[in-house]
Amino acid sequence: MNESNRLLLSGDEAIALAARHAGVALGAGYPGTPSTEILEHFHALGGHAQWSPNEKVALEVALGAAFGGARALCTMKHVGLNVAADPLFTAAYTGVTGALIVVSADDPGMASSQNEQDNRHYAVAAGLPMLEPSDSQEAYDFLFAAVEISERWKLPVLFRVTTRVCHSYTVVRPRAQTEAPRPANYEKDVQGRVMIPAYARPAHRRLRQKLAELREWNEASPLNRLVDGAPALGIITSGISFMHVREAAPEARVLKLGFTHPLPLKRIAQFARGVERCLVVEEGDPFLVEAIRAAGIPVEGKADRFRFGELDVPRVRRILQRDESPEPSKPPGKPPQLCDGCQYRIVFEALRRKDCIVAGDIGCYTLGVLSPFEAIDTCVCMGASVGVGLGLRHVLPPEQARRVVSVIGDSTFVHSGINGLVEMVYNPPPLGHVLIILDNSTTAMTGHQEHPGTGRTLGHEPTGQVVLEDLARALGIRRVHVVEPRLGSGDFERVLDECLASGELAVIIARRPCILIAKQLKEYEARRCECAAAASPASP
Repeated sequence: MNESNRLLLSGDEAIALAARHAGVALGAGYPGTPSTEILEHFHALGGHAQWSPNEKVALEVALGAAFGGARALCTMKHVGLNVAADPLFTAAYTGVTGALIVVSADDPGMASSQNEQDNRHYAVAAGLPMLEPSDSQEAYDFLFAAVEISERWKLPVLFRVTTRVCHSYTVVRPRAQTEAPRPANYEKDVQGRVMIPAYARPAHRRLRQKLAELREWNEASPLNRLVDGAPALGIITSGISFMHVREAAPEARVLKLGFTHPLPLKRIAQFARGVERCLVVEEGDPFLVEAIRAAGIPVEGKADRFRFGELDVPRVRRILQRDESPEPSKPPGKPPQLCDGCQYRIVFEALRRKDCIVAGDIGCYTLGVLSPFEAIDTCVCMGASVGVGLGLRHVLPPEQARRVVSVIGDSTFVHSGINGLVEMVYNPPPLGHVLIILDNSTTAMTGHQEHPGTGRTLGHEPTGQVVLEDLARALGIRRVHVVEPRLGSGDFERVLDECLASGELAVIIARRPCILIAKQLKEYEARRCECAAAASPASP
C-alpha cells in the first residue's frame, strides 16, 4: 500500500486494518457496542475472525493462538471484560509466545450499556500494559505498538478505546508495508503455561519484573508526547480527552499519554514541575490523577460531578474554569422502542396481562421495560435473568413466586444463560420456574451478528448449530415448548398459562426471525440447505 494513501476510518475500522496489516492470524470476540465492528471489518478485509459464545471463551481462544506463536486479537465491550477477567488475570502470569491484544471498548455515558465502568483499572489489577489511542490514526499506529510490546515482553496488552474513538472518523495514513500472519509453532513450556501454585508463584514475580521494565521503558516511549504551549497551564490527558483539551485550551502545554500503564511517572513529574498549574483531564474515574498523586506529584483533578458521562469541549472548559454550577440540561430525546411487528411485543403484552414478575436480560427485549409494556422488573447483566428469577422463586411467598418468569434472548442464552439453566435443574424452586427464550435467530441489538444458536459463522456461512430445545431437554427439562408468537393466535399465551399453572420447570422458546433481517435469514437458510445437499452422499 502506498504511504501517501489517506483513508477516512472509524477507530474500529482502523484497529481492524492495523490488525490485518500487522499479520494478526486470528480475531475472536463477542459483539458489543462500541466494539462490534472491529471483527466485522477484520473479516471483510480477509482476516480470520470468529464470534465466540462469550468473551471468556473468546479470550481463551485468542490466548491459545498466542501460545502457539501467532498474533491474536480479542475484542469486547467494557462489561465483556468482566466475563473474560478469569483468563485475563492468569494470562498475565502465563504470558504469550506470540502476541495477544485485548481490546476493551468502554462506554462512558452508557450509550448502550448497563454501567459505565472504567476498565483502565483492569490493567492495574491484572498487571498488564495498557495503550489508549485518541483517534483513528493512533488506533491504527498503536495496534502495531501493542503487538511489538506484547512480543517483546511476552505479555497480553490491554488496548482501551472508548465510544467516541470507536465510532468517530478521522484520516488514517496506513503503513506502506504490511505483514502476513507468521507460521505458528507450539513450544512446550509446562512451568510457564500450567498455573499450579508451584509454577504460579515465580510467574507472578516474573510479571512484576516485566512491569518494572515496562515502566522504565515508558519514560521515553514515543507513545507519549508533549504538545508545547504556555507554561501557565499544563494538562495531562489521554484518549479522547486529548482531542477535547486541544480545542478547549489550544494555548496550554499538554502531556498526552498513550501508554497509560505502567505510567511514566518521572516524565510526568518533570512536566508538572515545568508548569504553573498542572491539571489532569480524563474521562471516567480519577484513574490518572490518583496514580499521579500517589507518586507524590501535586496535580489538580476534575470535580467529582464530571466523573459521570462523556466529556466534551464545553465540559472540559468548565473543568478548566473550575465551574461547578449546574450544567445545562440536554433536550429530551425520543426513547427507543421495539420495532413495529417485533415478536417481543406479543410476549411482553402477555406477561403484562398476567402481571408476571419478569427477570429480564440484555438485548433488544430489554426495551420491554418501557411503555406501553412496562413488563420487565430486573436487568443486571448477560445471563442474569435465569439466576435472578430462580432466586425470586426460592424466597417469595407462593402467590408471588408462581408469577415469576425469566426472559432471555437466544444469543444471550448461549452467552451465559446455559449455566443458569443448569442451576435451574440442579436447584429447582419448590414451585418450579418458567424460562422464556426469545429466539429471533440473530444477535439483533448489536447489528444482527451470528451466534452458536444460529448455525452460522461470523461470515454467515453454515456451521454446527446449538439447537436450544434439544439442549434444554438434554439438561433435564421435561416441559419444553417451541411456539411462534403471532398476533391474534393466542398460542404463546396459552403455553405460558400451562407452564405457570404446572408448578414445574419449563422452557418456552418463542421463535420467530427478527423482522429486520427476515429476507437475509431465508437466504442463509437456502445456502445451508445447498451445503447440506452437496455434502450428502449421492443417491444410488
